[in-house]
Amino acid sequence: MHLSSLLNRFNEPETLKMAKLGRELRASGIDIIDLSLGEPDFDTPEYIQQSAIEAIQNNWSHYPPVAGYPDLREAICQKFKRDNQLDYKQENIIVSTGAKQSLANAVLATVDENDEVIIPTPYWVTYSELVKFARGKVVELPTTVKTQFKITAEMLENAITPATKLFMFSSPCNPSGAVYTKEELAALVKIFEKYPDIWIISDEIYEYINFVGKHESIAQFDSIKDRVMVINGLSKGYAMTGWRLGYMAGNTTIVKACEKIQGQFTSGANSITQRAAITALSRKDHSLENMQDQFAKRRRRVMELAAEIPGFITFEPQGAFYIFPDVTAYFGKTSGDFQVNNSNALSLYLLHQAHVSSVMGDAFGEPNCIRFSFANSMENIEKGFSQIKNALSKLQ
Repeated sequence: MHLSSLLNRFNEPETLKMAKLGRELRASGIDIIDLSLGEPDFDTPEYIQQSAIEAIQNNWSHYPPVAGYPDLREAICQKFKRDNQLDYKQENIIVSTGAKQSLANAVLATVDENDEVIIPTPYWVTYSELVKFARGKVVELPTTVKTQFKITAEMLENAITPATKLFMFSSPCNPSGAVYTKEELAALVKIFEKYPDIWIISDEIYEYINFVGKHESIAQFDSIKDRVMVINGLSKGYAMTGWRLGYMAGNTTIVKACEKIQGQFTSGANSITQRAAITALSRKDHSLENMQDQFAKRRRRVMELAAEIPGFITFEPQGAFYIFPDVTAYFGKTSGDFQVNNSNALSLYLLHQAHVSSVMGDAFGEPNCIRFSFANSMENIEKGFSQIKNALSKLQ
């Protein structure tokens, strides 16, 4: 019996792999501090929970429309208008089982075999794998700590070829924490205006975790808005990771294409989650502001802790809840029988010697770095970095 060759085109997400390794060690009795997963350690706000309970009691238990309930799509439109000054109608919105499915829909609807997809590095682990899934070609556009992990208009234009079909990026960025300003986005838009056949995926799932001011969407520029697919969801800003709800805004052609694809994979997202999402998107309370304040405090503290570790070159994240330090100072060092040749080896070293899970930079297209999440408690963050510092001091 033979499995499909499709499985050879893409890899298992390193974020999930490291989390699984951490769980296995924890099950064996080792206390592992998880700084790998991008999951807020907060509970979903009570008013959203209550909305879901009421939806169950009111028998919202039947198949929902593939693209989402009309009133949820309208709530998403109102959210875009209120928070982003973007005008969309219900037909411009499709609701999916998490932002990951929204991204998969968008890539599969736009990318053909051998189409080139430009992705600035570092990027979220799934971007490149979705392109491979669609038989497209990943064109990495490298950035560094020195460039604040952002590309310039010149870099973008130099990467474009006649085969370029799609550009995809996130702001705030996972894993780097980079946030593009309106001026920086405007410079990129001038390039896209020259190439009207290029689609743009703007992943804005970390919109509400922004430490430098107002969130700016590339969809605000009318000249290219019709080609932009804005991806967002409830996991990060509302602490609703397990509820699995994401959404995409785009022109009606791409939304209908995504609806056709989704109709054969999952159909509509969970009906109870959709009802709760209407409540989540329609109002905010102090619990959401408290989460954002806590992330800001953790960011300050994790930067202090990272500064105490010799060899770490750390960009201060402008958004999201990760640091992504350059760790090349430790390459080539050893401790006993353990030799650190790359970020993969260092991440595994920290897992087994410091008992802290992280994610190696190769997974994000940046092999010189490691991602640490500060979506954990302050106590665990401080304990984790103390153990990291101690373990690294043993490398010679």
